[in-house]
Amino acid sequence: MNSTTIAILAAVGGIVGGFIVRQILLTRSQEDLESKSKEIILEAKEEALKIREEAKKGDADHKKELDKVESQLREREASLERRMEKIESEKSQLEAESEHLDLAKKDITKLHEDQEKELASIAKMTRDEAKDRLLKEVEKDYSEDIIRKIRSMKEQMKSTWDAEAKEIIATAIERLATEQTAEMTVYSVHLPSDEIKGKIIGKEGRNIQAFEKATGVDLVVDETPETVTVSSFDPIRRAVAVKSLQMLIKDGRIQPAKIEEFVKKAQSQTEDEIKEAGEQAVAEVGLGGIHPELVRLLGSMKFRTSYGQNQLAHAIEVTHIAGQLAEEIGADVNISKKGALLHDIGKAVSHELPGSHVDVGVELARKYGMSEAVIHCIEASHEDIDAKSVEAILSRVADAISSARPGARRESTEQYIKRMTDLENVANAFTGVEKSFAIQAGREVRILVKPELIDDLTAMKLARDIANKIEADLQYPGTVKVNVIRETRFAEIAR
Repeated sequence: MNSTTIAILAAVGGIVGGFIVRQILLTRSQEDLESKSKEIILEAKEEALKIREEAKKGDADHKKELDKVESQLREREASLERRMEKIESEKSQLEAESEHLDLAKKDITKLHEDQEKELASIAKMTRDEAKDRLLKEVEKDYSEDIIRKIRSMKEQMKSTWDAEAKEIIATAIERLATEQTAEMTVYSVHLPSDEIKGKIIGKEGRNIQAFEKATGVDLVVDETPETVTVSSFDPIRRAVAVKSLQMLIKDGRIQPAKIEEFVKKAQSQTEDEIKEAGEQAVAEVGLGGIHPELVRLLGSMKFRTSYGQNQLAHAIEVTHIAGQLAEEIGADVNISKKGALLHDIGKAVSHELPGSHVDVGVELARKYGMSEAVIHCIEASHEDIDAKSVEAILSRVADAISSARPGARRESTEQYIKRMTDLENVANAFTGVEKSFAIQAGREVRILVKPELIDDLTAMKLARDIANKIEADLQYPGTVKVNVIRETRFAEIAR
């Protein structure tokens, strides 16, 4: 054989040998796999058997637990049945006792009626007649005790009410401290020198005449050094006049044309000031939902006074007090504050429209969309009608507090004397009054009565009647306390 043939045979022999070796290895691998598979299957069967045994054991435990629960339920059911039987037995017993009580009640009622008939026959009077007679006898025998009891109860209630009222009012007022400046109908304007008085008067008085015509005020130029006086009952006119006069003095060119120019400018500034004052007032008291025209009218009250009290400052003060009182007693704060803020809004235009400022204020509030609750607060603010809501009462009380507090208002000497005299005259007109004294600036009238004509019960009624008469006939700021004093004296001489 040649070398080629030998090489081929060698190659074929290698291939055959490799195939035989691979088959041998494959056979051994299959045998190993079969052996491992058998081991895995055997382990799985053992695990399954173990799980089955554990499951059987768990089922047995669960069955025991169920049997135990079932036994407990049977015991409870038996207990409930015994209780129901006992309740039914007690119910039957109660029904029997109730029937017995009804019968006894009927017997007692019949016996009571028979006794009343027998007593009425003996006494020859009905039950009501006997009751009235007994009450009269008791009232006659114990009238002094009744008076003392009434007085004691009244003093106790008054003490409690006064303490609670004072605490509420003090809490409201201590959170509010405002200054009050009394205003007049005249205003003095300072001049840089007396030489400018001639310019203000003008040739043949034409400047002062033009100024008075444009502003509607009286301008008084007298011998007071470096001062002229602006006088007008209308505070807005007075404010416009003062502003325009100050601008004229600062400019130095005082003539009719400039007067008209500065008066118009002052009017515009005053209108802006009115609007700003109203907006500031509404913001200060924390209110919203008020028509712009009402806000403007409110601002105009900055230039109005009553008994020397600035009306805008008064409205703000009343609003703060009413709101704080409403918070203390749990009333509607929003309604109380709106009613208080607008309670005198009619004064802003009452000089322009017919009717009282209350009627005008109610009309304005209704025109500009305020709620009926707020309108009622305005309507009842001065006791023209009875207050039918807590908020209306609070607005009225806050107004009285602001008006009557010391320093808030001032009166002329003549008005003060007349008011004091009227208080005493009203008290002296009643029968049994010996003397009366108006004291504490008219906030109290002290009345001494004749003890032989007025007893304690009559004295109590007299105090109420005098208070009603004062309310009906007199006008006064704040409240008036009527204090009736009945004094009996007994004297003996030791010898």
